[in-house]
Amino acid sequence: MTAGAAPLGGRVGATAFEASSRFDVPVADLWAWHARPGAFERLAPPWDAVEILSRSGTIEDGTLEMRVPGPPGLRRWCARMGDAEPGRRFVDVQERGPFRAWRHEHHLTPDGPAASVLRDAIRYDLPFPPFGRWFGGAIVRRMLARLFRFRHARTRDDLLRHAAFADRPRLRIAVSGARGLIGGALVPFLTTGGHEVVPLVRGDGPGVRWDPVAGTLDVAALGAVDAVVHLAGAPVAAGRWSARRKAEIRASRVDGTATVARALAAMPRRPAVLVVASAVGVYGDRGDARLDETDAGGDGFLAEVGRAWEAAAAPAHEAGIRVVHARFGVVLGAAGGALARLRRPFGLGLGGPLGDGTAWVPWVALDDAVGAVHHALLTPTLEGPVNVVAPSPVRWNELAATLGAVLRRPAFLRVPRFAARLAFGELADAVLLASQRVVPARLAASGFSWVRPDLDDALRHELGRPPPNRPTRGGVAGAGR
Repeated sequence: MTAGAAPLGGRVGATAFEASSRFDVPVADLWAWHARPGAFERLAPPWDAVEILSRSGTIEDGTLEMRVPGPPGLRRWCARMGDAEPGRRFVDVQERGPFRAWRHEHHLTPDGPAASVLRDAIRYDLPFPPFGRWFGGAIVRRMLARLFRFRHARTRDDLLRHAAFADRPRLRIAVSGARGLIGGALVPFLTTGGHEVVPLVRGDGPGVRWDPVAGTLDVAALGAVDAVVHLAGAPVAAGRWSARRKAEIRASRVDGTATVARALAAMPRRPAVLVVASAVGVYGDRGDARLDETDAGGDGFLAEVGRAWEAAAAPAHEAGIRVVHARFGVVLGAAGGALARLRRPFGLGLGGPLGDGTAWVPWVALDDAVGAVHHALLTPTLEGPVNVVAPSPVRWNELAATLGAVLRRPAFLRVPRFAARLAFGELADAVLLASQRVVPARLAASGFSWVRPDLDDALRHELGRPPPNRPTRGGVAGAGR
């Protein structure tokens, strides 16, 4: 059942919810962040599959249509935005969607010259009255509290990252792999910070065409850019490795990077910096050895691919472009990658450590992976290999126990080495069971700040699971009544 909402200026909803937070940025910065493209993507909860179907206009006068989780018939949400006081308030009202009625007022107020307060005030009616209120009221209040804890925390983290480089000019940045886990978070992060992003695309969709197989990139269509972030590459852990699959993994990284590097080197106006995705797999399986960027690469397929991958960027470096090789660890994001794969079995109480549980896992929160790329783009002294990992790697035993605790499920079903090898073949030893105690020496030395350096906090943020009986990080206050 869906119903039309009241006019923007009208009063709607019998149930109220509020959440408010203080931010250490001027109110003008808080407004600009919300008004720029990408704000909705940054605020969408990663634990739910929210898909934008169409949008038009701005937060002052626009519409947004999306598909949200829910029962059949209640998944499409159409919202109209307006009733705005620029710099102070905007409103979104559901025109069609899962609620019987919904009105969300966003109030932004200054708190002195260098700080501001955001107050989200929502009035809503649940469908199927009075049964919806009886059976769904408490669930909706918990859902909203969970959502706005996340939204305010991410808003604060993003604003502080952008404020750290507020004195730098905004950039025009080309990004490949913009639809992947990291790219899908990086692009809206950059646009809410005022940067212009030009996607490099292989198929349909807006952006500049490139083809790593043919070795072409349309630099004429690309035009002048200040920076390039190259994230494209075939997934490593998508299934068992065959000879064909390994060739695809290698070619997608080495040939793709070579295509981008050669094209940029030949441009009449070259970008200042190229950030190229790499991976900690370049170190191989190294047991308990503490590894930083000065350590040599290891042995095995992924180590060999990593060396060739980074070497393929040489034409850009030789042309005077600053090249950063972002050696990503296991990026923890609920929307994809390792955490999305682990979430289901652990959520069912079927999770546990791999092997004997002593292998080191060099993890990093998705928001810190995005922040590290941003930091690399705007830090001229950062060059060469850079480990993009949290300051404290953990063993598989700790990762499994922490994820189980966050999901409130047991996590003792250990997967023996022989079972992992039987299921995944060579992939098991190279990725799942490899021990890599990698530390981010160059990021730390360059002044980078992690917003999620603690594993428990990172998992709770991505999965929307606040610590029990403790205030949520970020000071979001929400109340339903």
